[in-house]
Amino acid sequence: MYTVIVNLQVRPELREDFLAGIRANALASVRDEPGCLRFDVHEKTDDPNKFILYELYSDEAAFYDAHRSTPHYERWREVAARCVYPGGHVNTFATPAFPSDVAESAQLDEQPQGRQAH
Repeated sequence: MYTVIVNLQVRPELREDFLAGIRANALASVRDEPGCLRFDVHEKTDDPNKFILYELYSDEAAFYDAHRSTPHYERWREVAARCVYPGGHVNTFATPAFPSDVAESAQLDEQPQGRQAH
């Protein structure tokens, strides 16, 4: 599994555009990408214009190759370029320390033989 945690600072006047764009990206990622196990969008409690994305993928290729090559990701990049402050986008990459404790790991175990997540 591969985790992407994204911190974003959004321009207040473009907050609604940002929310529409990130929601579309998150929903399409989970719905249309077999390797995307989870995509959560969180708003910071102390600042409504700062967001944290928690994305969980089956492996690095599912994020770097599959996710980043989709049309919805390309649309999201356009929204982010317009709505996020310059320098207001920080990615953190990680892997679960205890992958078998992550609920989504069951999805990986249920994949049909011969099918690899991407």
